[in-house]
Amino acid sequence: MHLLRSVRVLVFFAAITPLLNAQATPVDWVHPTVGTSKEGQTYPATGVPFAMTHWTPQTRAGEIKCIAPYYFTDEKIQGFRGSHFLSGSCVPDYGSFTLMAGVGAMQTTATARASSFDRATEHASPYSYAVDLKDAGVHAEITGTTRSGIMRFTLAKTGDAWVLVDSNARGGDGWVQVDEAHQQITGEVPVRREYAGSGKLAGFSSYFVVEFDKPFKQSGTWVGSKTTDGSTKQTGDGLPLGVTNIPKMMTSVGGASAAAQTMPTASNRPGFGTYVRFPALTQGDAVVARIGTSFVSVEEARKNLHAEIPTWSFDTVRDQAKAAWNKALGAIEVKDNIPARTVFYTALYHALLHPRTYSDVSGSYPRFASNHQVEHTTGFTYYDDFSMWDTFRAQHPLLTILDPTRNVQMVQSLIAKGEQGGYLPIFPAWNSYTSEMVGDHASVTIIDAYQKGLRGFDIEKAYTLMRKNAMEIPQSREEYRDGKGRRGLPSYLQYGYIPLEDHIDDAFHKNEQVSRTLEYAYDDAILGDLAATLGKSEDAAMFHTRGENWRKVFDPETRFSRGRNSDGSWVSPFDPAGKYTWITEGLPWQYTFFVPQNVPGLAEAMGGNAAFVKKLDGLFDGKFYDHGNEPSHHIAYLYDAGGAAWKTQREVRSLMESEYRDGPDGLAGNDDAGQMSAWYVLSALGFYQVVPGRPEYWLGSPRFDDATIHLPSGKTLQINAPGAGSGKVYVHRVTLNGKPLSGYKLKYDEIINGGTLRFQMNNTPAK
Repeated sequence: MHLLRSVRVLVFFAAITPLLNAQATPVDWVHPTVGTSKEGQTYPATGVPFAMTHWTPQTRAGEIKCIAPYYFTDEKIQGFRGSHFLSGSCVPDYGSFTLMAGVGAMQTTATARASSFDRATEHASPYSYAVDLKDAGVHAEITGTTRSGIMRFTLAKTGDAWVLVDSNARGGDGWVQVDEAHQQITGEVPVRREYAGSGKLAGFSSYFVVEFDKPFKQSGTWVGSKTTDGSTKQTGDGLPLGVTNIPKMMTSVGGASAAAQTMPTASNRPGFGTYVRFPALTQGDAVVARIGTSFVSVEEARKNLHAEIPTWSFDTVRDQAKAAWNKALGAIEVKDNIPARTVFYTALYHALLHPRTYSDVSGSYPRFASNHQVEHTTGFTYYDDFSMWDTFRAQHPLLTILDPTRNVQMVQSLIAKGEQGGYLPIFPAWNSYTSEMVGDHASVTIIDAYQKGLRGFDIEKAYTLMRKNAMEIPQSREEYRDGKGRRGLPSYLQYGYIPLEDHIDDAFHKNEQVSRTLEYAYDDAILGDLAATLGKSEDAAMFHTRGENWRKVFDPETRFSRGRNSDGSWVSPFDPAGKYTWITEGLPWQYTFFVPQNVPGLAEAMGGNAAFVKKLDGLFDGKFYDHGNEPSHHIAYLYDAGGAAWKTQREVRSLMESEYRDGPDGLAGNDDAGQMSAWYVLSALGFYQVVPGRPEYWLGSPRFDDATIHLPSGKTLQINAPGAGSGKVYVHRVTLNGKPLSGYKLKYDEIINGGTLRFQMNNTPAK
């Protein structure tokens, strides 16, 4: 087994390592298969940044929770999927469909049609994917635009070619239709919700249209392994779905990982779809399929396709996608240190996949949390799939630097959801309320943008929605169970914390009372900041008082956050390294440090800075830190506030080396829509926003000798750290435009105003 693993890793590097020379562009450094085995749950998403639909090879069939479309260790490809999988997550894909092509006899089920492939021919990049399918007898290539894709299947042998479409509908419903008169395939894949309302129809569907560059001569439909020539439409009719075995989740210290020791290789549902045939083609001939997608209708999918891919030239679309990625990735230029540069640009690629474009080129999009109602944007792109418990921490703070205009449109989308649904969503995905995870961090993302001076959205409307979330829940139990409002809010308002007697039954994540209390306190503090900025002094005082509710679950005797009953008594027995239902995917050791809104207050509660630093030492030395779970991401930077910045520098650089690497197992945990990756990007630049909502970044230890941020304004921020790339970890002095920085914080305005940020690096700490 060890030999096989070594061979696979060697093949991986041989297949994807680019020619590293002076002409290499940023996209050439990206390895999309990083994180596609073990813990990362990523997949080689191809297309453009923030696309509605990403295109990917498929090695696992179906829309199954915690199963990504592709795993590097799989040895057969079942087709090429138009996917809406939330990269790096433990959720099911949705609204997806798969195309497969071959020469000769056609098999329809995912396992039967799966083709072995030549790993040496597999080329994965952000803008295209290509591979030789040995059994299918074709060389397959895929690329995409924001809402559309194009595939080219080149025959490796002479014969009758075929292309089939497989609906991956999670509920076994929807339809696929072939139209010989117009030489196209169309389909609808109903979307189903996850978490709150899990399995229910989401009130909208994914639609697609497939066109071909040459006429097909025969067509039909299929169900399971049975084909029906001449049939034009196949409906799912709720065909049963099932999996061959249930994922066995691996749980490390800190939380559940989507990597499984036993994972289903395919769904055992019958499956259904349609197919077309191209008789008597010769070796070297190609069949080109271009595909439009939409969340509104087939007609909107067709409009998207013809607007974005008016050509049949695969190469033209691929080159445009490459240019789009180079523009996005080129916003940051790093030099030297080849291995770290690959890790860096791959992380940046992962951080630019989500949230997902939801509106069509016409501006139409499905109304949030509705039943097939349609809205139209006015001057902005509507986005969804916000993994908000994760991405508020680093991904959105990164976007406020690199792409503030897009981030504003994401804020506009969040406000639109709140207006359409009545409550600001907690974790909006599947264009629905989910009440997934804990906290109320959509508000923090909105506030962070506003406090950084970003405009273009109605902050008063936003404030009304955020205040409503913080103060009330729906009167209707059904609406509450459907995901609207903060979980456990009545208890939180009554006690200032959520006691253990409140089991939070109307949530996917039940209990987790201490984590909810800590995260609500943080959200309240940041909302209090905004209230003060807007001149709402009474609200500011109230929310700032609530921002100190962390103290009500902080046990002064043990100096850890701890479960508490409604009578004020602490849960017993207690072990800070133990796993408890009142902590979300983690340990008291980790969550005790989630008081970013008042780190000095937390340090004081622990006995002062020296005791605070000692407690941090206990976390790291005791191996309780878990970088694979987001609540830990800010902790290494807290040494800054305790007067031990050199320990921040040591731990941050250690994490960059131990938790990120170039390879399929290159991520320590689920990437969670780019949050894990965004942490690396910011940290490698030398700073991280510990307190989203407050426009300042805390200093760490840069990874590169030289980095340049090309700001949207046309200005640049040059980051110089001589020796950082060759192993110097410790910072002795920091200057901005030649003037020494006092303290350990860098303001957002200082970043976006550009200039030169210089770190004096050393091999020994400045204690």
